[in-house]
Amino acid sequence: MYIAVQKDDLSDGTVVELLAQHLKEMQQHSPPESVHALKPEELVDPKITFWSAKINGVLAGCGALKEVSSTLGEIKSMKTSQSFLRKGVAKAVLQEIINEARRRGYSEVKLETGNRLNFAPAIALYYQNGFKSCGPFSNYREDPHSLFFTKKLRL
Repeated sequence: MYIAVQKDDLSDGTVVELLAQHLKEMQQHSPPESVHALKPEELVDPKITFWSAKINGVLAGCGALKEVSSTLGEIKSMKTSQSFLRKGVAKAVLQEIINEARRRGYSEVKLETGNRLNFAPAIALYYQNGFKSCGPFSNYREDPHSLFFTKKLRL
């Protein structure tokens, strides 16, 4: 199965729908102060590059890279559509984001995710792709509902 990952301008309503579902799920599993998922309108920012993944033309997942500084990128909005879970979609999106971070010359990428059981597949994905636990970064604070990860990039 071929997964096509490409930059996306969010003009497709299906992407906005998937992101709204993502935000809704985050709100179900974490208290409001611990929900760090961006709303679709917040992703339209020059510091954020967004990707969608499609299989046979159908939206399968998405992810974004936010420039925190000239050396640090943050991975945001990683989400796989329910009908494409465990098919390698998140891994394909993550790899594209990491490749872009390297092209930009970032020395590191970081991310925040939840720590509840429903986040276990995402946590496993990050560990399998060389991420390590770290403390809060950027504007984040210690949070009993959040985990933070970092990956050093070799140029």
